[in-house]
Amino acid sequence: MLELRPYQQEAVDAIYQHLRDREDNPCVVIPTGGGKTPVMATVCRDAVGRWNGRVLILAHVKELLEQALEKIQVVAPEMWMKTGIYSAGLKSRDTEHPIIIAGIQSVYKRACELDAFDLVIIDEAHMIPPDGDGMYRTFLDDARKVNPHLRVIGLTATPFRMKSGMICEPGNVLNEVCYEIGVKELIVQGYLCPLVTKGAAQPLDTSSLHVRAGEFIASEAEDLMDTDELVESACREIVEQAQVRRSVLVFTSGIRHAEHVAAVLGRMTSEPVATVFGETASEERDRVLAQFKEGRIKYLVNVNVLTTGFDAPNIDCVAMMRPTLSPGLYYQMVGRGFRLCEGKENCLVLDFGGNVLRHGPVDAIRVREVHHRMGGEAPAKQCPVCRSLIATGYTVCPDCGYEFPPPERQQHDATASTEGILSGEVTTSVHEVREVFFSVHTKKGAPEDAPKTLRVEYEVGFHQYYSEWICFEHGGWARHKAESWWRKRSNAPVPPTAAEAAALAQDGALCETGTITVRTVVGEQFPQIVGYELGDRPPWREPGMDDDLEPVGAMIEGGVRAYNPHDDDDLPF
Repeated sequence: MLELRPYQQEAVDAIYQHLRDREDNPCVVIPTGGGKTPVMATVCRDAVGRWNGRVLILAHVKELLEQALEKIQVVAPEMWMKTGIYSAGLKSRDTEHPIIIAGIQSVYKRACELDAFDLVIIDEAHMIPPDGDGMYRTFLDDARKVNPHLRVIGLTATPFRMKSGMICEPGNVLNEVCYEIGVKELIVQGYLCPLVTKGAAQPLDTSSLHVRAGEFIASEAEDLMDTDELVESACREIVEQAQVRRSVLVFTSGIRHAEHVAAVLGRMTSEPVATVFGETASEERDRVLAQFKEGRIKYLVNVNVLTTGFDAPNIDCVAMMRPTLSPGLYYQMVGRGFRLCEGKENCLVLDFGGNVLRHGPVDAIRVREVHHRMGGEAPAKQCPVCRSLIATGYTVCPDCGYEFPPPERQQHDATASTEGILSGEVTTSVHEVREVFFSVHTKKGAPEDAPKTLRVEYEVGFHQYYSEWICFEHGGWARHKAESWWRKRSNAPVPPTAAEAAALAQDGALCETGTITVRTVVGEQFPQIVGYELGDRPPWREPGMDDDLEPVGAMIEGGVRAYNPHDDDDLPF
C-alpha cells in the first residue's frame, strides 16, 4: 500500500474538513507531478470502505482515467474489485461498481444510467467552464436529480481559466480552494524537479498578433513562428542546449510548424525525432509515446496534445516554440518536466515564445484579469549574458553573476518601485490578509518522533501566500517565541504540540489577522513576516464546557478530527 506524502495527507484531511463544515464544493491545488491521483484514490477508499458511499471520478482524457485506476490499485488494493471504468476510448462501460472512473465525453448524458453517487471527483478541474451548459454541468445537473445531496471535489494544478480567472467562485461548480501547495515548496522539499529556464537569443515580438477568445489567433501565431530563420535558429539552440539531455519535448504552434521543426531537427542531429498531433492515429501515438518514455526517441515534437495526462518523468528539457496568453497552458507545458527521475538533476526549459516574460516564473504565475489587461512591471526578465529567465526582483543573475543596471526612470514614476535596486537592499510591504490556514508541518526525512511545527499560511492575493512556522514542540528560544506568538493571539493556554495548536486555531481560538508586514532582502530566497495587525483575542472556554466544542484530545495531527466510521454524523458527505 502506498503511503501518502505529508502534503497529500494534508490535502485529504482538508477535503474531509471542508465537506463536514460547509455545504459547498472544495478544490485541491497540487502542482503537476506532485501527485493528485493518490489523493483521489484515498478519498475513494475512505468513501467506499469507511462510509459505504459511492464515488465517480471524471476526467477528460483516457490517460488520466488509466492513472486513476492504477493508483487505486496501489493505494487501496482492496478497492480494485470494486472499481469499474466507463469510457468509449478504453472500450469499457461499467455501471454497477461502487467506484466508477469515467470519461466526461462518454457519460455526460448518462447520469441516470450510472445511478446515484455520493461524491464526484473531477481531475483537471480547471476544464470545468464557469458558466454555460458544458458537459460537466450537464452531467452534474442530472446527477443531482438522482441524488440531491451530491458533493463535488475538484483537483487541479492550475485553479484558473484563460478567459474568466479563478475557477472557484460562489456560483461555480467548485467554490473554495480547501488546500493548496506550491511548486517552489515541493521543489525545496525534494518532491519536484528543479527547473533551469533559458530564453531565446532574440526575444519574440508578438505585437502583430491579434487575440480571439483570450488567446492569440492560432493561424497568426503559426505564421509568426514558422519562418525559416526562426525555426533554424530555435532548432540550433535546442540541439546545442540539449546535448547532455535525454528526452526533449517540443511544443509548436501548428502542424505545419511542427513538421518543419521536426525536419530541421532531424537534419541537425543524428538523434531520433518524432511527432505527435491530435490527428495521429491512437495506435501510432501510443507507440511513439512508449518509445519516448523508454528513451528510444530523444526529440518529440507535438502540437498541444501532451499538456495534460502525459506522464513521462524522463523529460529533462521542454522547448516552447509557441506563444500563449493562457497561464494555464504555459504552466501545463512547463509542468511536463516537473517529475523526478533517476539521474535527472533538473529540467531545462527553453522559451522561444516569450511566455516566461509574459506570465512570470512558473512557481509565481501572475494571472491576469479577464481580457488580459495587465499593467505594472513584467513578472520576469532575461539575463542578457546567459539568457536565464528570472524574477524581476533580482539585481544579480543567480546563474552567471551579471549585475543588472538600475532601471531607467522617467522624471517621476507613477508609483515607487516595489523591488530593491541593490543586492542586499531591504524592503518592507504591508499586505491585507484574506484568509489564514493552519497545518502541522513535518520536515522531510525526519524521524517520526522529531518535533513538528505549526505552519501558518497567510493568503494575501490570488496564488500569493506568505508562511511562517511556529515551533511549539521545540525547546529554548524557539518555544519561548512560540509562546509569545500564541499569547498575543489567544486567551487559550499555550498548546504543547503543533497538532493541538492547529486544532485550536481551526476552532477559532485565535484572533483575526488584518494585515501582515513582510520584510524582503534582495538576493535572499524567502521573505520574513515581521509585523501584524491583530484583532481582539476571542473569549476562551475550556473544551468540554460546551456541547458544540470537542476536547483537544479528539483531534489528530493536522488539526482534523478523528473519524469514527460507524458514526453517521462523521460522514464527510
